Amino acid sequence: MTISMITAGVLGLMLLFLSVYVIAGRVKLKIDLGDGGSAEMQRRIRVHANFVEYVPMALILIMLVEYGKVGPSGLPAALAVALVVGRALHAYGLAGSSGASVGRFVGTNLTALTILAGALATLGRGFGLC
Repeated sequence: MTISMITAGVLGLMLLFLSVYVIAGRVKLKIDLGDGGSAEMQRRIRVHANFVEYVPMALILIMLVEYGKVGPSGLPAALAVALVVGRALHAYGLAGSSGASVGRFVGTNLTALTILAGALATLGRGFGLC
């Protein structure tokens, strides 16, 4: 479970960084709760929330692929790298603009591909297909 452990550790640090990003916005904009109607605060909250929405399932799938030795031996590492890079790009892209950006596009797609590949791999193993 080494890959999953390292990935969870890196993602944990990323979550703390994004939490500090939200807190710094609250201090800067003097907003104690919610977004205070501020577009900047809304964006900061969404950067953090999007991470929290997608990372747990993706990480669980990576752990199951690694633990179950599903697919090629490099699959857990490939999924882990895609997830970490995807989440970093997405956060960077969304933090910079609430509109479309390359970071958001690539980050979203890397995250979706991680979840899709992990889901298909675990389903295949679960149904005895691989």
